[in-house]
Amino acid sequence: MTRVVLSYYGSVKDAGLGRKRWSRWRPTVSLAQGVDLAMDRLELLHAEAHREGAEGVAADMRELLPELDVRLRSLDFDDPWDFEEVYERLFDFARGYRFDLEAEEYLVHITTGTHVMQICWFLLTESRHVPAKLVQTSPPEKAGKDLPGRYRVIDLDLSRYDRLAQRFATERDESLAFLKNGIATRNPAFNALIERIETVALRSREPMLLMGPTGAGKSHLASQIVALRQRRKLVGGAFVEVNCATIRGDGAMSALFGHVRGAFTGAQSARAGLLRAADGGVLFLDEIGELGLEEQAMVLRAVEHGRFRPVGTEREEEVDVQLIAGTNRDLGAEVAAGRFREDLLARIQLWTFRLPGLRDRPEDIAPNLDHELRRAGSRLGAKLTMNAEARARFLAFATDPATPWRGNFRDFGAAVLRMGTLARGGRIDAATVEGEIVRLKASWARPGDVAGPDADQQLLEALLGAPAVAALDRFDRVQLADAVRACRESPSLSAAGRVLFAASRQRRRSTNAADRLRKYLARFGLDWDRVHALSG
Repeated sequence: MTRVVLSYYGSVKDAGLGRKRWSRWRPTVSLAQGVDLAMDRLELLHAEAHREGAEGVAADMRELLPELDVRLRSLDFDDPWDFEEVYERLFDFARGYRFDLEAEEYLVHITTGTHVMQICWFLLTESRHVPAKLVQTSPPEKAGKDLPGRYRVIDLDLSRYDRLAQRFATERDESLAFLKNGIATRNPAFNALIERIETVALRSREPMLLMGPTGAGKSHLASQIVALRQRRKLVGGAFVEVNCATIRGDGAMSALFGHVRGAFTGAQSARAGLLRAADGGVLFLDEIGELGLEEQAMVLRAVEHGRFRPVGTEREEEVDVQLIAGTNRDLGAEVAAGRFREDLLARIQLWTFRLPGLRDRPEDIAPNLDHELRRAGSRLGAKLTMNAEARARFLAFATDPATPWRGNFRDFGAAVLRMGTLARGGRIDAATVEGEIVRLKASWARPGDVAGPDADQQLLEALLGAPAVAALDRFDRVQLADAVRACRESPSLSAAGRVLFAASRQRRRSTNAADRLRKYLARFGLDWDRVHALSG
């Protein structure tokens, strides 16, 4: 493999005449004095005005290495300290150079030239526009022809630097663990989601939209995102959180954007507003779909132009706010219904992340149980544990596809706190778990949810009519009623199918649960839309 070195003639450091030139260290010449640096060709770039000096260096290089192929290349700069010009000229040189990676390997000598040139060489090499390693030379401790300087080859492929690569990997792992609150989550989709959020949180100031059901952790994740940015010095201001459902009505505009004294009856003093409080920081608008259209328009202007107008004044104020929004609604449907501004949705959905509900993350229930035990123990001032029987029973219930977890992590955390409070000596037993399961099921119950012949009759008559239900065998009524309840509690046909066919899916992994459920409903003249509409 032929080794080629690209170097730029340094009109100051490389220059030298007569025998005295050998008594001083010259960066480019030192490449030939480094006895263990093999080199077959030197591409010596130079300004046309310095051709004579470059020819002198070439002659000295050939004297030191008679077999070295030295080629002079003229490359001029109007201003070698103009970053744009230097980068453009070196970029054009790289684009026009015929790199032969199968036969040749390349080194770029970055010791000579202006600091701007050295930076540009680095950027072009790091981006692989110049497919090379860097070589850096330094003077010897003592001057003299027979005392060569030192050199170091630098490969910008960080994967070759195990310690550096490990350092970067550790830093990222710490960021991901921070966003997950230290919980060792196992769900592949959720872990991939957190990785994307971490990347965006550290690289973008654009709005982020967190979507997901109530209790999925949107508010907590938003606070972790802001804390991560603060740790990396990417934001210096406050984190201001507001649930838009709590400021609906006449006070919403004032709460968000403030007001001047006398703006309306009762406004005896001025109010800065939440947007001003978040200046220089992050504003989290949870349940943004609850805002009125007028407030939405003001939020859009603040996000796009950094300006807003307090209530009662025509004077605009400037603000620098990063926005995170959260919602459990389908904002696209809200736009279609005229309840949400299409232009605001377009602005805030650049980075949209959908948080799954607890039922969609069964692998994460065990580690979250450990986390909630620690959290509840901290609140109660005691160390909480569960005996083996209690833990197995609770996890079996919690991971059962039929367990709805309608409040998601809010329900989950509350259940652990209740069990911990009732546990004697801080140890939760099976009886406490059974009592909590009964309480949870009762809290999730809806009219028609209680199983039984009468309940089944009413449920199916609402769908099929009394005559059709009367024609069904009792066996079919019980089975169909259970399928209907699963559809009512599930967000999609696929989710309902997973609940109903959970056991058989483990044995037949290729089974399409959604298709099985669709065909089953069709036997009774039903479809997903008709059955699911009953839950409204």
